Amino acid sequence: MLVDMHLHESTYSIDSFITLEQIVTVAKSRGLDGICITDHDSMGLRERAAAYSRETGFPIFVGVESYTLQGDITAWGIESCPQVRIPAQDFIDQVNAEGGFCVACHPFRNNNRGLEENLKVVRGLHGIEVLNGSTSIEANRRAMRYCRELGCKPVGASDAHVEDKIGVYATWLPEYVDNLSDFVRQLRTCPTKAARWTGRSYEVLEDF
Repeated sequence: MLVDMHLHESTYSIDSFITLEQIVTVAKSRGLDGICITDHDSMGLRERAAAYSRETGFPIFVGVESYTLQGDITAWGIESCPQVRIPAQDFIDQVNAEGGFCVACHPFRNNNRGLEENLKVVRGLHGIEVLNGSTSIEANRRAMRYCRELGCKPVGASDAHVEDKIGVYATWLPEYVDNLSDFVRQLRTCPTKAARWTGRSYEVLEDF
């Protein structure tokens, strides 16, 4: 299963210029099997996404991108997200207490919103974005090195805010699932791999 795990929809991410309908249309055209909506500090799209997923038969998993005091972390499988900035460790602890899954986003992007060296400080983080569509290849390679060193799961994601970025990177999972609980279970228990869109299909990567 190939899933773009980091997308922003225009309703709750004010810096996004893409609608849910556009995201699903492009994702399906590229052969993705599902998408994640991870709006900034909001899971407000949950009900609409669930309804549209049923309507289209296309899996849509709603998580959140939380801007913690140390940097951005995406998460799935939690009931609510912080409405103020809290320490990264506190957010990670919340995700683990609720049985969710959390990922350090673009940890080395040059915008002061990544965990950077805090990757080696926090405990309980599950994954690291080793391919982020809005991040330089050098920063992505550094994220891959840290991912291997720390034993985290590699994640690929577009971080798309505009249509042409949708699906440029994705995450490979071994099983097809169509609901959030099974998605989180698979993320926690199965191997993941990053993948990139070649212009015609997806290439699953061991390294880059």
